[in-house]
Amino acid sequence: MNWALVSKMLGHLSLLIGGAMVASLPWSFPQCGQAATFERLSFWGLLESIGICAALGFMLHWAGRAAKDSLLRKEALAVVGLGWLLSGILGGLPYLLTPTYRLPGVSLSIPDAMFESVSGFTTTGASVLTQLEIPTGIVDCETAAEAGTIAYVPRSVLFWRSFTHWLGGMGIIVLFVAILGQLGAGGKALMRREVPGPITDSVRPRIRETAMLMWTIYLTFTVLMTIVLCLQGMNIFDSLCHTFGTLATGGFSTRNTSVGSFNSVGIETTITIFMIAAGTNFNLYYLLLRKPDRRTNKPAFRLSAFFSDPELRAYLSIISLATLSLTALLLVGKTYGSLGTCLRHSLFNVVAVMTTTGFGTEDFAKWPEFPRAILLLLMFVGGCSGSTGGGIKVIRFLVLWQVLKLEAERAFRPNLVQPLRVAGNRIDDSVGRDVLIYFCLISIIFSVSWAGLIALEPADQWQGETSAEKLIDCASAVAATLNNIGPGIGICGPHGNYTAFSEASKLLLTLLMLLGRLELFAIIVLFMPGFWKIQ
Repeated sequence: MNWALVSKMLGHLSLLIGGAMVASLPWSFPQCGQAATFERLSFWGLLESIGICAALGFMLHWAGRAAKDSLLRKEALAVVGLGWLLSGILGGLPYLLTPTYRLPGVSLSIPDAMFESVSGFTTTGASVLTQLEIPTGIVDCETAAEAGTIAYVPRSVLFWRSFTHWLGGMGIIVLFVAILGQLGAGGKALMRREVPGPITDSVRPRIRETAMLMWTIYLTFTVLMTIVLCLQGMNIFDSLCHTFGTLATGGFSTRNTSVGSFNSVGIETTITIFMIAAGTNFNLYYLLLRKPDRRTNKPAFRLSAFFSDPELRAYLSIISLATLSLTALLLVGKTYGSLGTCLRHSLFNVVAVMTTTGFGTEDFAKWPEFPRAILLLLMFVGGCSGSTGGGIKVIRFLVLWQVLKLEAERAFRPNLVQPLRVAGNRIDDSVGRDVLIYFCLISIIFSVSWAGLIALEPADQWQGETSAEKLIDCASAVAATLNNIGPGIGICGPHGNYTAFSEASKLLLTLLMLLGRLELFAIIVLFMPGFWKIQ
């Protein structure tokens, strides 16, 4: 292990995180005087956080200043795994050093701050904060907060909370590669560990060009969506924060009741469209933007080819089928009074769960059992490979289906020699093996974590609930964090949060968020002694 090189890279990453915090400073000066003193305190807390990031960054850079070797696979894995852990720790500083109250008069603990930070960077959207807005009728919120009568989060911290989504959505390591660029083959190895999915053409030989193009597309969507939301009546602060949460498929909102607080069909439609776009493979957008062929002057990639992508078609089909099923079930169950209302809430919540965004318009934890079961299954599906969405990914289910189909055929035709194909395209047999291993690991991690969470939670934490409700709450919490969704079912539903869980449980759920975002191996290898041996 080339420790000097790893230290140098982590130092640069620390400086990047500190620099990103600067964007939150302007929001420390509110336009009204209701929370002026409270917000100014957050300004100094952010400055302290930036200073700590800068100091650590320069120290790590100095420790690795002599490193000249190229970044190899082993070092790339270490930088990705340790980099995300470091980002989670540094990203939690604003929650600790500013007057952020989780509950009335109760500041965040270190596990709470780590949970909130990692939830932001991994685009999970799970939260321990209970009161994001100043309650109506409170005139002097500073006095009320200090007296322990209200909980409150400064706007600058809310902005940082959402901005961590945006940074983690496309990937802090991808941004890292785009800025530095001079990493050679190491940059390619870094991106392969952060761009999700088993089959992706996103990583190309000109690695810095690829990283910059991906972030350019991401930034274009950000500007476009922010403008559309502003035109629909949102203020600039809410527009930016909800854009960050949408395009990163994260789900942090500035409102206690999420997107439902706006009660706007137009805003919900806009967010739904961009959630679907964010859950699509960004490599497809790259292909659409390629320059025309010089010889024929024809587009390099036609729109018809865009929609013929097998993963995209499966992704849109699952969304359509799930939406129609939920609409019918809610209509039959008379959950809402009209077909239009059932369709509206079904579509939004299906897309929010499937893309692992986690925004909410309605508390689906109160829906009938069968619709909730469908949403729970969708938590494991996720978006497309190469998207900002979490979950297992649609392409893995397509590959798994073909592997099972091929093995079933070999049961009665043992001498059959047939390549593995998806939508007529041949793929390497190693991809099928990797997909099976991934499904096995996900199943094992889910089962062990579920049992661990139940064991960690004290009995008195669940007074008033049956053992069956505790089992469901813990299972949904594990599924929601491992698949980077955020809201689960029960106490951690769309209108709930993770405050009720013990600090040990929150640390476990924080680890699950990192495992899900980095698709297991970049975190698993950190716990293997052989990985750290110097060769």
